[in-house]
Amino acid sequence: MELLLILIYVSICIVIFKVFSIPVNQWSLSTAVLGGIVGITLLLLTMNYNHPFTTNARIYFPVTPILATVKGRVVEVPVQSNTPLKEGDVLFRIDPKPFQYVVDGKKAALAEAEQNVDQLKASLDQATAAVGKADAQLQLAQQNNDRQAGLFAKGVIARATLDTATRNLDAAKQTLAGAKAEEERARLAYKSDIGGVNTTVATRRAELADAEFDLDQTTTRAAGPGFVTQVSLRPGMYLVPAQLRTAMLFVNTAKSDQELGAAFDQNAIQRVVAGNDAEVAFDAVPGRVFKATVRSVVDAIAAGQLISALTLIEPETRTTAGRAVAIIDVTDDVSDYQIPLGATAQVAIYSEHWHHLSLLRKILLRMRSWQNYVFLEGHGGGGSGH
Repeated sequence: MELLLILIYVSICIVIFKVFSIPVNQWSLSTAVLGGIVGITLLLLTMNYNHPFTTNARIYFPVTPILATVKGRVVEVPVQSNTPLKEGDVLFRIDPKPFQYVVDGKKAALAEAEQNVDQLKASLDQATAAVGKADAQLQLAQQNNDRQAGLFAKGVIARATLDTATRNLDAAKQTLAGAKAEEERARLAYKSDIGGVNTTVATRRAELADAEFDLDQTTTRAAGPGFVTQVSLRPGMYLVPAQLRTAMLFVNTAKSDQELGAAFDQNAIQRVVAGNDAEVAFDAVPGRVFKATVRSVVDAIAAGQLISALTLIEPETRTTAGRAVAIIDVTDDVSDYQIPLGATAQVAIYSEHWHHLSLLRKILLRMRSWQNYVFLEGHGGGGSGH
């Protein structure tokens, strides 16, 4: 950029010297050079502070590591490398048979538990009937004991007959107590529930749901729009749910997942605020400048982050000052251009201060964009001959 300004200034000086017929001598040249140094320096300082520019900008995008949720042998990989995918498209499948067997077993256990509920109800009804029968026998034994006691008082029967009636009464009381205990036990077994569902049935349903979830996880699908690159997974491979064994990498292409981050010197963004106008020149699109706005300025610098470690951090190890990052939203339509994710760019931001200088910044940005037409990759020495 400095070179461009110097070339412009030199061109202006040549024109002035020619038009006004200024003699070329040590005094005129010294004046022109000194004026150029002072003028360009002040111009750059003012412009950089109010309308910052950076060549360190890039489109950032998240890459999702695809992990197997359940272990098993891969039976199908229908996805192709670098092929656009939409949400729900199948990435790969694990053999579902072992998980289907577990689901079938859990369904049988649930059916058995539900049948047991009916059996528990029948047991409770039976225990309740037994209590009624025992109570009736107790009433009969009580009446018989009372009658025998009356006859014994009149001397009609012997003491042994009364004792027999008393023992029958005690036995009837014990039978009733046992029947009531059995009824209570049957009631507790039948009434044991959570949320109105028998606890055993609820447990079996939860186990079945867990087994069905594992069965569903044998098919891994895309969580959103994107594509998979460098697909090395093949049928027959065995996958284990482990962070160190990624099955594939999924590149997210949703617009909401992409960000254009521009890194500036810390003192260059003092006057930058969200909503400022900006312009972007992608290296991949020579000669084209796109309008944009500043979404936000990130309130953190990577060089200052602290990560849990075994030792204290020595400040001298933080050798770089770090750059401040602004998030830029491109407002122009770029769908007609092939701008890959991760593409680099040059960004200029225009603050509200010294607005007239933004014109010069725009001119310089467009000149930098035109420079992108020139590239010599593949034509250097040491390449293959033709």
